[in-house]
Amino acid sequence: VALGAVALKDADALVKRLGTLGAAAKAAELDALAARVVTPYLLMLAVLVVLAVLIYFSSLPEIDTDHEDEAVAAANTNKSSVFHFPHLILGALAMFFYVGVEVIAGDTIISYGASQGIALATAKFFTTCTLAAMIIGYGVGIVAIPRFISQEKALQVSAVTGVLFALGAIFTHGYTSVLFISLLGLANSLIFPAIWPLAIEGLGRFTKLGSSLLIMAIAGGAVLPPLYGLLADHLSPQYAYWLVIPCYFFLLFYGTVGHKIRRA
Repeated sequence: VALGAVALKDADALVKRLGTLGAAAKAAELDALAARVVTPYLLMLAVLVVLAVLIYFSSLPEIDTDHEDEAVAAANTNKSSVFHFPHLILGALAMFFYVGVEVIAGDTIISYGASQGIALATAKFFTTCTLAAMIIGYGVGIVAIPRFISQEKALQVSAVTGVLFALGAIFTHGYTSVLFISLLGLANSLIFPAIWPLAIEGLGRFTKLGSSLLIMAIAGGAVLPPLYGLLADHLSPQYAYWLVIPCYFFLLFYGTVGHKIRRA
């Protein structure tokens, strides 16, 4: 909210003014707009540095994954690489798609709202709606998982609702369509904590390497959004959301079948 209020203050008037300016004046206005975000990001950097220092000096226990129990050790006897665990590789791919659709839902909603004819003065708060939906989902997950619903079921439900919300955004218009994009935050909220334990289950001494592979898969958040932008340019911002549909279907596959696949 704070970043949107600072960076997109009087954005509608700015957009109209840019259309009347020459190249040099337009570049100067855009430079001034970009400069607005410097201070907020410096403040975020300071907060992250403080958190990093606190975590560094905290007394978190070291997790020992080098010693396996007998059952895990027996199952992993002939395995010498993380690539011998199909459920981990599929989990990393699921993580790649998940982070991609999560970033798309949060980062494109403002411009999408504007493309639906909604003023930027209003649209600048839409990302906050998406994040609020995610926080609500986190709360539900804390209460419900695993007491009332398993991680597999949580992933399945999240994937199905993701497909439904995305289709809702594609086939409706205006505020209703934007609302469905915001609700993707709710659908996405339980996916990360569902994928992670399913992907590292039974890795034993490979747990740390497997976890590193899952972290690397976060690169999906840097790959899929540009693809959305490419589709938005060639089709429309609304039809570009078809990109997330196969991603959610893969997440559904992983939650039902993919996480059970083991190497013989």
